[in-house]
Amino acid sequence: MSVVLSTASLSAADRRERWHHAVSHTFIPLDVQLLEDDPSPGTIVSNQLGSLRISRVQAGPQRVTRSSRLIRDGKEHLILTLQQRGGAIKEQDGRQARIGPGDFSLSDSSRPFRKTVQSDFAFTSFHFPRTDLRVRDEDLRAVTATPFSGQEGSAALVATYLERLAREAPSLDAFVGRQFAATALDLLALLINERRGHFASQAPETAAATLVRVKDHILRNLSDPGLSPPGIAAAHFMSVRYLHKLFELEGSTVGEWIRTQRLERCRRDLLRPPALGYGVAALARRWGFVSPSHFSRAFRAAYGVTPREWQRNGLSGDGRNAVGDGRNAVEDGRNGGEREGTPPQTGSLHRSSPTSPTMGASCPTPRPVRPPSPHSRP
Repeated sequence: MSVVLSTASLSAADRRERWHHAVSHTFIPLDVQLLEDDPSPGTIVSNQLGSLRISRVQAGPQRVTRSSRLIRDGKEHLILTLQQRGGAIKEQDGRQARIGPGDFSLSDSSRPFRKTVQSDFAFTSFHFPRTDLRVRDEDLRAVTATPFSGQEGSAALVATYLERLAREAPSLDAFVGRQFAATALDLLALLINERRGHFASQAPETAAATLVRVKDHILRNLSDPGLSPPGIAAAHFMSVRYLHKLFELEGSTVGEWIRTQRLERCRRDLLRPPALGYGVAALARRWGFVSPSHFSRAFRAAYGVTPREWQRNGLSGDGRNAVGDGRNAVEDGRNGGEREGTPPQTGSLHRSSPTSPTMGASCPTPRPVRPPSPHSRP
């Protein structure tokens, strides 16, 4: 459910304080300076997808500053801002950049930054813990306060995905939302590594776009027990070696990624009422597991309980805590410590509530990047 914060019903005299409160509680502690004598109304509409908070913001001219004094709060978050209307000046790490409509940029809360907008504006922000974006610190520092054009190349792919994700966020359930959010951070990490020259682009698509396309193919064929690297590579006109190189960017393997996706779907389906009519082995086969014993071992290793324990306790309604020590640890890790469906804590202003997308493959939180050799080719 969306959380809406608005100063529209307040007097101009009250808007200044209330807007500062809204901005600091939606994002991170910030100093907010409104640049109008009579502040315009401001609105923030937020949705939470796991640890990713998506907020659509509309307001009048202002300057927000993250000072050294405020950094003492210890929060290490990143804020990606996708500009829709109006222009902004971003400053961080010794750079100053103009961000226009259609562009996006990154700010790192662990270091001072400033953003100034001189006219009415609208943007969508994507706010998440620094640890969720698996890129090296020196690479992140090199791209803060840098415009990424949403009109061309890999950045256009990322911008399109983010815009669609923001539009669909209110209708996504917790599981699907987390998966799409993880995909967004995968794309962003790949874009940063491409910008930093850690791997060469391939024509006509970049490696980032190719990896998303490969993952989408895998997800559409998860039920096929014969799904394998040679078949996947052949379907995309690339070598098996290059396919493995793409997954090495995330510190993973093709087989690990397939197994994780199959297990997630089995875990989800075991708690759905139709699962009552299926045996565990039949459900495992439905998602491409050939051996019931192998499935049970893999499931227990991933979630700390057997499939039957997970199903029995979950369907009875009293076991999500009993079984849940294993499950909750898994879920908390994926949600960045937040429970499913927990709305963002965004203060006490006026609140109101305002088709699943087909945006490509979902994927788990990426692991540390290891760039392949620049001489690798499909």
